[in-house]
Amino acid sequence: MINFRYHVVSLTAVFLALAIGLVVGTAALNGPVADSLEGQVTGLRKDNQYWRQQVNNMEKQVRLEEEFAEEMSQVVLPTTLTGRRVLLVTLPNGRAHTEGVLKKLQQAGATITGRVDLQDKFINPDNNSNLLELAVTAARPTAQTTGLPGNGHGVETSSALLASVLLDRTPGTTPVSDADRRAVLAAYNNAGYLTTDNNKVTGSAEAVVVVSGQPYIDKDSDKRDESVVKIAEQFDRTGSIVVAGNGSAGGNLVSVVRGDPVLAQTISTVDNANTVQGQLVTALALVQQLTEKKAGQYGVGDNATSLLPRLPQ
Repeated sequence: MINFRYHVVSLTAVFLALAIGLVVGTAALNGPVADSLEGQVTGLRKDNQYWRQQVNNMEKQVRLEEEFAEEMSQVVLPTTLTGRRVLLVTLPNGRAHTEGVLKKLQQAGATITGRVDLQDKFINPDNNSNLLELAVTAARPTAQTTGLPGNGHGVETSSALLASVLLDRTPGTTPVSDADRRAVLAAYNNAGYLTTDNNKVTGSAEAVVVVSGQPYIDKDSDKRDESVVKIAEQFDRTGSIVVAGNGSAGGNLVSVVRGDPVLAQTISTVDNANTVQGQLVTALALVQQLTEKKAGQYGVGDNATSLLPRLPQ
């Protein structure tokens, strides 16, 4: 008959067998298996140290290249844009490298007539009708809406109006008065579509640098990217233009210009303006636009023709 003592003995035997198994298993692991695991861990640790050193070396190389470009700009840029009136237009996705681009234009001696920061509201497709209406109501005696695009695209129409008051007009036409220029800008500023540096634009410019960035990725990304292109097209119709961008893929402004055989003939692009090298090249591309009336596609991205334009004499 099986009694309580039998159960106790049986359970004791089971636990004793488990204990013996653990001891034997631990002893086995402390042999070849443990040595193998230790070797793998050591190898991974060395790999990790190697890749960390590689990253450090690349970061140092990038830093030195930036320093080299900064020193080169001090040699190459001064006086190359002296006496040239340049407008800076920044798009919402180009804010991060705007200051660097501005610094290089000033280093080249350019007279910055103004900095206009277009807000996200300007390229929001929901505001199409409002922009069309504003283009009409913002008109002034020397800033008329006649001759503006009439296809119902608010960004295109408003960009054409802004370009007409911010850039030089065709010789022989009535120039925009300072009062009317300020009134047009104030209308868009008060409506939240743009801001200007210290609310000041000193006059018309002969060229414009449009600072852009990566393509949009929200649900209205296609319409927003299209609006950005419309902005560049309208300023291109009025004056010399360089697009200082970040990247050249995914449908951003740089990639669209380079992929359009018509736009690429008149609009210069720089795809690495988020770096000191690209900011230096942006200034040189503008020199080329103003002195040679020639456009070029520069940088390290897709469809770039070279790293930089021919250096000015």
